This record gives sequence, C-alpha cells and structure tokens, in this order.
Amino acid sequence: MSLFTRSRQLPDTAGGEGDADSGGATGEEVTQEAAEETASAQEADGTLSTDDPGSPRPGWFGWRRRYPRTARGVSVATSVLSGVLVLLVLLFPNRLDHMNLRSFFRLPVEAIVLAAVLLVLPPKARRIAAVAFGVFLGLFSLLKFMDMGFYQTLARPFDLVFDWIMLGNATDWLRETFGRTGEVLAIIGVIVLIIALLVLCTLAVVRLTNVMSRHRPVAVRTTLVLATVWVTCFMVGVQFGGVTFATKGNTEFLANRVQHVRNGLGDAKVFEKESAVDAFAATPPDQLLGGLRGKDVLFTFIESYGRVAIDDPAMAPEMDATLKQGDATLRSAGFASRSGWLRSPVTGAGSWMAHSTFLSGLWVKNQQRYLNLTSSDRATLTSYFQKTGDWRTVGIVPGVRKSWPEGKYFGLDHIYDSKHLGYKGPYFSWTPVPDQFSLEAFQKLEHGKKNRDPIMAEIILASSHNPWSPIAHTIDWNDLGDGSIFEQIKKEGTNPTEVWKSQERVRTEYRKAIQYSVDSLTQWMQRYGDENTVLVFLGDHQPVPTVTKGSANRDVPVTIVAKDPKVLDRVADWHWTEGLKPADNAPVWGMDKFRDRFMTAFAK
Repeated sequence: MSLFTRSRQLPDTAGGEGDADSGGATGEEVTQEAAEETASAQEADGTLSTDDPGSPRPGWFGWRRRYPRTARGVSVATSVLSGVLVLLVLLFPNRLDHMNLRSFFRLPVEAIVLAAVLLVLPPKARRIAAVAFGVFLGLFSLLKFMDMGFYQTLARPFDLVFDWIMLGNATDWLRETFGRTGEVLAIIGVIVLIIALLVLCTLAVVRLTNVMSRHRPVAVRTTLVLATVWVTCFMVGVQFGGVTFATKGNTEFLANRVQHVRNGLGDAKVFEKESAVDAFAATPPDQLLGGLRGKDVLFTFIESYGRVAIDDPAMAPEMDATLKQGDATLRSAGFASRSGWLRSPVTGAGSWMAHSTFLSGLWVKNQQRYLNLTSSDRATLTSYFQKTGDWRTVGIVPGVRKSWPEGKYFGLDHIYDSKHLGYKGPYFSWTPVPDQFSLEAFQKLEHGKKNRDPIMAEIILASSHNPWSPIAHTIDWNDLGDGSIFEQIKKEGTNPTEVWKSQERVRTEYRKAIQYSVDSLTQWMQRYGDENTVLVFLGDHQPVPTVTKGSANRDVPVTIVAKDPKVLDRVADWHWTEGLKPADNAPVWGMDKFRDRFMTAFAK
C-alpha cells in the first residue's frame, strides 16, 4: 500500500503543523484523495518510483529508471496521441465522401464538455466516468464506421433498430464473392477493429483524465479558455473553407440517431395501419385482372438496373445501343413497349424489399416491414393472379439457395430456385445461374409446355448482382445445354478482387452486366414470346454508390412489352415513353403505387 501512498515531506513549522489557512498538511499525512490522484497520475506517466528494494521496478525491466528522459518523452507522446485519438473520434465524419482535411480543423464542443465533467467529479467517480466515456467513444466510432460501410453500399446510415440482420447478408456476400478464406479474414479483421477501438479509446480517455488531474489548475484554465473560444466562434459563425469551426455535430448526430430509434420502434404500428388499407381486398375473383385473361404475364426484376445505367454519360452510349438493339429485336417479332420510372425504397442492396414493395403496394423500407408483411394476410399482385384461379403462378428465383418460406406468401404455386433449374455450370461470384440460362430453364420447365394454363411468373434475373465480376455473355441459345459451357466463359472473365481496385472498372463491369441481362430478356421474348405474352420488367434498385458516385437518386426504369395492342392501349393514360428507354421527363411513381395502378388498368 505504501507504494501508492507515499507521503510528501513538507517544511517544518512551529508545532510541527502546516499552515491551516493555506490548506497545508503535515509531513506524515496526505488525504486519500490527493494520494489517489498522485498515484494514478504517476502511474499513467510512468514516473512512479520507490526506494523499497523489494518493490517492482518501474517500466518493463526497469527501463524508465535507467532512461528517465526517454521515459518522459514516451509519457508526453502517449498523452499527445491520446488527445489526438479522442479528437479524431469526435471529428471524423461518418461518410467517406465527406472525409477531407477541413473536417479536422474544427473545435468540437463535446471535447470541452467531457473535460469539464471529468474535472468536477471526485476521484473515484472520475475514474469510473473516464472508463465509461472511453467505452462510449469506442462504440461511437464503431457506429461511424458502420455508417461508412452502409453509405458505401446502401447510400444511407446504419439503422440501429432494423439493420442487424443485414450483417449476416454481408458475410454471405463476402463468402460468395471472395471465398470462405476472404470471409473469415474479413470477420477477424472486424473483430480486431472492434476490440482495438474499444480498448484504445478507453485507455486514451483514462490517460487524459490522469493528466488533467495531475495538472488540474492548467486543465481548468485551458477548458475555460476553449469554452470561451467555442461560444464566441459559434455565435459569430466562424468558418474556415466553408466548414464551421465551432461544431456540435456529434451531439446532433446522436440526437438524430435517438430520434431514428424512436421512429423505428413505432414503425410497426404505422405499417400495420397502412397494410389494412387495400382497395381490391373485397373485389370478387372474377372481377380481377380481366383485361389479361388468357395472357402469360411475366414480372421480371433485373438486379441493380438503376437510372444511372441510362443517364450516366460514361454508360449512356453503350446502354443506348443495347436498348435500341432491344427495341429492334422486339419490333422484328411484332412487339411494342412503353417505359417509365419507379422510385425504389432501397438503393445499393435489399432487393427483396423492392420486390415486396412492387408486389404488395406498400412501402417496404426496412427488414422489419418485410417480416411483418410476409407474415400478414396482405394480398400481393402475384397472389391476386393466384386468387382468380385462371393462372398458374410460378417463381424463377435463381438467387435463392436455401429455404424460402416467403414464396408461399407471394402466392406462387411453384418455385424454381437455383437448385431446381437444371444448371450444372459455375457460379459467377454471387450469381448462381446466368440470366440466359434462367430464362431458357423457364421456357423448358413451364412456358414451353403444351396444353397448359396461362402463366403468371415472377422472374428474378441475378447476373447483374454486385460485384459484377466475372459476368456471363450471351451465347447461342441452342448451346446452353446444362450450363457447363459457362465454365470457360467464367475463366475468360474478370477477377472481382482486381476489378474493385478501380471505381471506373467497377462501373464498366456493372454496365456490361446490365447489358447482358437486357439482351437475354429481349432475345428470349423474340424467340419464345407470342401474342399472348405480356412482359413487365424493371430494375429493383440503383447500384452501390461506387457506381452511382454517391447520387441520392433512387429511380429505376420499368417497361411493359406486349404484342397485343389492346394491352398497351390500357396503359395509354400512364404517358410512358415508347420503347425500352424511358425519357428523362417520363412519369416517376413510387414503386408502391404500381400494384394498384396496374390492377386498375386491367380490372375488366
């Protein structure tokens, strides 16, 4: 115990006592508070020493005693680095595209408040608070890193209520893209980062707390000066390079997150009320979708087919050529088409939420809404086709590789997942089955059968799924076989690890993947479509910000194709653009509006 409570010998005074007016102490007595503060400060600075030969040597192997100047330098450097770390945590933004040098030339009010709180607390409470603040800063920095990842992938921040399940999807994507080894290494790296941030932030705050305790008068004066500077700069609105110097961004950041959590916790009730409203719930089956009786209706989603593929100047020339060729291909087979825009509830990922929004007529913007929807009795566009009893409803879902109980909710009589399409070829990164093969499998398994009922099919084309490397290309339909031919095509493709080193290469491969999906679909229509075929195809969401360059736009193209002119006549008042490419000023609907407008147009 003497190691941490060595008394300080004071000059002798009359009577052997210190001056009571000056707050002195006897040479043999020191208050417990002063002893604890001195011990903790000395221990943090590496200056704790003792003449007791039986006590442990300070520092590893006593290096602090042998090299006092070096020890002092290390102590000062450690304190400085601790301060820098705390400031970095408070100043670095939660988006990579906002990361610049000017972001770090600010004075965060949270640092001043933290210092003030630690200075006014008594020693024991101060130590506890220092640890608590350190852990909080570590968690705070982790939240910012999570935001960075989500902004880069989904163009939005991490949702503390709904997004935890997305982490499992992320590990699946890593495994399917970079293999099991890449997945394991990434998970290990994340775990190490979490532990390191929590430990380093905690040690940094404890270190700074000890330094402030040891130099309390200076710390108090410095805190008061910084507080005065902050208030003055805030009131005046001082800026450097357009960035506000006196910032309270972290406080606003946390306040917004608290509000988002509150909104998220109450979202279930809001969604329940919205789900209860269905304009067609009481409509008799024989009055549903009468304008499509006898037709094969195909609702086809092209993964990540967003507005950027059509509007971006770097992609537009090639996409224009593909869409013009598609128009020509369809016209040669007697088809016409109309195109518009839909606004997706998600971007970057979360296809299932876009699909359920399109089919249910509800805005499914998070995983909780999706789970609530698929466990409810809300009818979907596909289930209304099933309800009539006039269509066989099927799903072609090559991206599904395990049990998918939601399929029954969507009203699908039969589901063909990746294991039931007859494909014996290789995966293309995430994509289990190339689009051309999926469409050919649909033809063989369902559409090409004789003496069958009309079909309503939900088809999900997955070749344009992130990471767009390697990608397939269209081949002669007669050569598809069991898909083994794609082994060589994959070998000739690009390596995702190399592609993702360059944003422009990613964008190029993305554009090629979309072209492949569109080509596969239009060629299938030319080859197998007839006067009773109605195709509705659309993108489910915009690609990741790496491709969109951070655009907040969530529009996706949607097209309806038919040979029977009466079908397109029913949607004439939609004012969609003729052809496969929607005009810039074509109508933009929320994706949740399509179901009711479509059912209204083809009600009788």
